[in-house]
Amino acid sequence: MEINRVFAGFGGLFGAAGIAAYAAAAHSPDGHMATIAPILFIHAPAFLALSILARINRAAHFGGLVLVLGLLFFIGDLASRDYAGDRLFAFAAPLGGSLLILGWVVVAATAFRALDFRKQA
Repeated sequence: MEINRVFAGFGGLFGAAGIAAYAAAAHSPDGHMATIAPILFIHAPAFLALSILARINRAAHFGGLVLVLGLLFFIGDLASRDYAGDRLFAFAAPLGGSLLILGWVVVAATAFRALDFRKQA
């Protein structure tokens, strides 16, 4: 079975970044790394699963893309506050969090047959 290599790659990158964030949190407990680490680490296996699901379901592919954007905005904003001392941009974290919620709802919708956007063979 073919996999979506982009999502598989994101799964690996998010897992590695999660471990790095845990290490950073251990050395500097005052920043946002303790919040960032579990978020990244939880999404890593989700993207490995999406690498399979997204190949057969367009809604899952779309949901995965929304999740990537949500993670980039949410995590990017928190990391920017720690390392640059300022936000990524105004409302980046709330936008990212909202996109994460939407992405997970779209992925959940793939369980319902009426919302099944299977790719045509």
